[in-house]
Amino acid sequence: MTPFPFSAIVGQDEMKRAMILTAIDPSIGGVLVFGDRGTGKSTAVRALAALLPPIKAIKGCPVNSAKAAEVPGWANLKTKRSHEKPTPVVDLPLGATEDRVTGALDIEKALTKGEKAFQPGLLAKANRGYLYIDEVNLLEDHIVDLLLDVAQSGENVVEREGLSIRHPAHFVLVGSGNPEEGELRPQLLDRFGLSVEVTSPKEIDTRVAVIKRRDAFENDNAAFMLRWQAEDAAIRDRILTARKSLTKLKTPEKTLKDVAELCLALGSDGLRGELTLLKAARAYAAWRDDTALTRAHVRDVAPMALRHRLRRDPLDEAGSGTRVARTVEEVLG
Repeated sequence: MTPFPFSAIVGQDEMKRAMILTAIDPSIGGVLVFGDRGTGKSTAVRALAALLPPIKAIKGCPVNSAKAAEVPGWANLKTKRSHEKPTPVVDLPLGATEDRVTGALDIEKALTKGEKAFQPGLLAKANRGYLYIDEVNLLEDHIVDLLLDVAQSGENVVEREGLSIRHPAHFVLVGSGNPEEGELRPQLLDRFGLSVEVTSPKEIDTRVAVIKRRDAFENDNAAFMLRWQAEDAAIRDRILTARKSLTKLKTPEKTLKDVAELCLALGSDGLRGELTLLKAARAYAAWRDDTALTRAHVRDVAPMALRHRLRRDPLDEAGSGTRVARTVEEVLG
């Protein structure tokens, strides 16, 4: 069955906005979604990937490369033609070993035949797509470290017994989890580009709308997909238009000062907060088809770009989102 339409997801506006912004500019970094189970986290990832245009890749290439793969052992792919395939969405299970994530080298073949034989891992499959981790807060720290390093560099390196293989690994990392089951280390939180919090809807009408749409999706799929086809196409067109307009977007000096002043007031460590906030605000401006970055764009995306970068304040019982909103009002008005 095809994924649930992105435009048919009821509510969860901030989560959908964060995912749209990373589709416009993947360099923003991953998205961390914390909240209750059954609130549409994995549904939103698959739905967004499904509405994006298909990618062109060399047929048979294990890393979805648009050009002939440069990894040793895949030279035969140079004669293959490219074809279109859906934007990949790869699930990373909690129990995955490092070899399964990064891929493994076949040492036996290297010793007996002198060939660098590579068995692709989940990072290879996720290249040019999305890597989704449910309950990321329960994932082993060294795996999370590895994923974030690869996501930032865009390259996966596998080394063993003196052999080394590299391949491109450009993907948007989406992690979800329930904060009651454990928290991520601050160093790891800071490496995710955006963070959103989702909750189960409290309004009866909203819950009824969710039930009705899911029921229609499962029991009258063809009609339901047709009903939302135009809305999904409109979102796709806006994303593609925003991607093109990013390079033309003007960034006034005063808005850069707003970004820096806000991050300074919140006490965020380093400059990753400023850079992410700037990228997210620019993607949001492009999404709105505006020609210049303004204070309003910064204000609207500040919570998702900064709430997970705050230092703990034992004297302030307000949640991180509330603290960001309060500081935004104080600094930006």
